Amino acid sequence: QVQLVESGGGLVQAGGSLRLSCAASGSIFSINGMGWYRQASGKQRELVAVITRSGSTNYADSVKGRFTISRDNAKNTVYLQMDSLNPEDTAVYYCNADIPQPTGYSRRYWGQGTQVTVSS
Repeated sequence: QVQLVESGGGLVQAGGSLRLSCAASGSIFSINGMGWYRQASGKQRELVAVITRSGSTNYADSVKGRFTISRDNAKNTVYLQMDSLNPEDTAVYYCNADIPQPTGYSRRYWGQGTQVTVSS
């Protein structure tokens, strides 16, 4: 089975930084896209950033210029560097990974989520 384990969340003051990590383990031959989503209390889960295996990235408009997604394919790990945090970034952050299956299709796996709280 495949597991995604996130780390790096916590409490930070506005203007501060945090770095999230998400490591995938288990029966993994390769990983296609990886990404980060977030869900604030009472709101729907939303895309934060995604990265392809080759390193192409895409960001939500609300985090462009402040957040940076990266990955280490050798470690099956994706990172999210978050700078200039503001209270609107407070949410549970989830990582995901699209992993090819023997059927030829990819299956999306999710981490358990890590809380990020930004105080004003």
